[in-house]
Amino acid sequence: MRTALEAIFWCSAGLIVWTQVGYAAALVVLDRALPRRGRRRTRTAPAGEPPRLSLIVAAHDEERVIGAKVKNARGLDYPRERLEVIVACDGCSDATAQLAREAGADVVLELARGGKIRAQDAAVERARGEIVAFSDANALWDADAARELVAAFEDPRVGYACGQLIFVGAGERQEAANQEGIYWHYELALRALESRLSSITAGNGAIYATRRDSYIVVDPIMGHDLSLPFKTVKRGLRAVYVPAARAREKMVPTLGGEFARKRRMMSHTWPILLRGGMLSPRGYPPGYALMILSHRLLRYFTPGLHAIALAANVALLAIGAGTLYAVTLALQLALLAAAALAGVLRARPLLIARYYVLTTASPAAGLWDWLRHGTSASWEAAEGTR
Repeated sequence: MRTALEAIFWCSAGLIVWTQVGYAAALVVLDRALPRRGRRRTRTAPAGEPPRLSLIVAAHDEERVIGAKVKNARGLDYPRERLEVIVACDGCSDATAQLAREAGADVVLELARGGKIRAQDAAVERARGEIVAFSDANALWDADAARELVAAFEDPRVGYACGQLIFVGAGERQEAANQEGIYWHYELALRALESRLSSITAGNGAIYATRRDSYIVVDPIMGHDLSLPFKTVKRGLRAVYVPAARAREKMVPTLGGEFARKRRMMSHTWPILLRGGMLSPRGYPPGYALMILSHRLLRYFTPGLHAIALAANVALLAIGAGTLYAVTLALQLALLAAAALAGVLRARPLLIARYYVLTTASPAAGLWDWLRHGTSASWEAAEGTR
């Protein structure tokens, strides 16, 4: 009994440590030891004009920000005659379509409510660009972002490229409430390492692009951020990260709002994992399969691993396993206590503990939501991000 419980405890704890820390350390070692195949060489000016680019913005009731978004897109440092701005209005009940036209969008589609993915699909059908890029209505691109993103496709092996999202507008009180910035810097560092070594395992909705002829139509409840990178790899192409292509958007102002956002995201993630093809290793290079396991699958199963480790730890103490397991239990309870205290004492270490506990719990909450009532293809903007 004791041997089995110890094996369960240490296996669960080891997997948590691997996905949270060990995986990153392994990528750093590999990045230093192996040839850096993904590091972009210094580019010379292309012989001809850059490819035609269609920038697609799917929008639902975005009248507060759509004008600024379209003006930002039209002001990009990209030949205007080769840039097409498309706004796909997903069942808008406000003035989004009118304001998009007034701001200078080349195409405005007024669609019945079908969800973000179907709005993007409709826009791709109308797009004339060789490259189709996507952005959120509240994300503003740096002037050179389009050129940097499109440059990734000079490599014929690249089928998907994702830029860097930078969170802005976080004052002291907001940063104290939501520790997402700390996690996001870590996540982007992992993304850069994955891109140099193989391909990224996820993107973001603020700034990404694919070749028009390699665009993948997915289930409307399965977002592009997670679906497109691994499906691109399964097609024999690379999915890369382009940190020089930058977009900026507001951070969710509260940790409660961040938890709700991640919970909604995870209700879309579980269908991708369990029936969308991510679990199938077919088409993955071996190294990329390990990346998917380490960075995605184990990360999403972390709530269960924590629960198993805690239960095994309690059982070990119940049979008198010794001082070591009293210490490991104390550490687990201290994490939970620190997260609880963060609601009263707003010290940075306590807030980080609270962020970790709540965001680690979000996959379990998202799974519960999906199993209980399914996942809607439609979406609403996160509070405080407009």
